[in-house]
Amino acid sequence: MADRGGPDLADVLLVEDDPGDVLMTREAFEHYRIRNTLHVVGDGEQAMLFLRQAGEYTSMPRPGLILLDLNLPRRNGLEVLADLKSDAELLSIPVVVLTTSQAEEDILRSYALHANAYISKPVDFDRFNEVIRQINKFFLTLVELPN
Repeated sequence: MADRGGPDLADVLLVEDDPGDVLMTREAFEHYRIRNTLHVVGDGEQAMLFLRQAGEYTSMPRPGLILLDLNLPRRNGLEVLADLKSDAELLSIPVVVLTTSQAEEDILRSYALHANAYISKPVDFDRFNEVIRQINKFFLTLVELPN
């Protein structure tokens, strides 16, 4: 977790290719005055570069939480999850799968790959905002994240 001026603040990496979902997430952060820094990448390749602080992401902080969509270009979310959970340096970062998929196979596979939570994205804006608020409340306020 990056030090951003207080013990409760963390960098959050949103791995999402849908501009509408990115916008809704940013708006939820603003609406609930979530002070954690939100970083966004649009595909699985960018996510791994960000997490490994490589390429154009060398100066980026290691996130304290990852919000991961499954339906991504170049490398899908399950591949990203498998890769980061098999990396000793990234293993401890909590991952919330936040996706439109409600397929039992995706849910089972995500947990088998050590996702910390699996949430199906609500299509309703107010419910989506509430989901982001609850993720923030639990993962970024209540629980202790590793440094």
